[in-house]
Amino acid sequence: MYALVESGTITKYFSYPKGFTLGDNQYPSDIFTKWSVEEKENIGIHEVVFDDSNKKDEKWYINTNQSFAFSNDTVTASYGTATAKAHADTLFTAQDETDGLGTEGEVATRGLKYNLIKNLKEQVANELARTDWYVTRKTEKTTAIPSSISTHRDLVRTTQASIEAQITGANDTAALETLHTYTTDANGVQSRPLGTLPTLEL
Repeated sequence: MYALVESGTITKYFSYPKGFTLGDNQYPSDIFTKWSVEEKENIGIHEVVFDDSNKKDEKWYINTNQSFAFSNDTVTASYGTATAKAHADTLFTAQDETDGLGTEGEVATRGLKYNLIKNLKEQVANELARTDWYVTRKTEKTTAIPSSISTHRDLVRTTQASIEAQITGANDTAALETLHTYTTDANGVQSRPLGTLPTLEL
């Protein structure tokens, strides 16, 4: 991405190479690839430097739009301060009820905790469904469920309870992000504080 700077002010952006007119001169699109950095900057064309230092994971935060600035012969695109997504449910207020938007105290918008636990329950249901046929067979044919299967199903439920408790107990969005962030130890093993749902090789 490039920007045209005239008299210290950004006047035009180029998301991709294209021809343009500057003053009395017409410039073809290939100047963006054929001209040197110095040649482009001599007519005010600067490649945009992207500063993502304030950009955060969109799973947990709402990022601002990028703003562009020209300083020290450099055009920089940067983000403002990101806003954390609500970790808890947002409820309708008395004013909302007055305005006809909803009943005070009822859920207006679901927070991250609710959605994370909802997704977890779906994952648990899918994992248990893979071995449900053992339970059905036992009911219909009284064939014993292999101990390894029973152990796995119990572990899935135990892990689910642990994960739900950690999500519910998180104080804010940053805490939820930390719980879900994987790190790699000296042996190359990845893990996260939250733990992971066990899966069974069938």
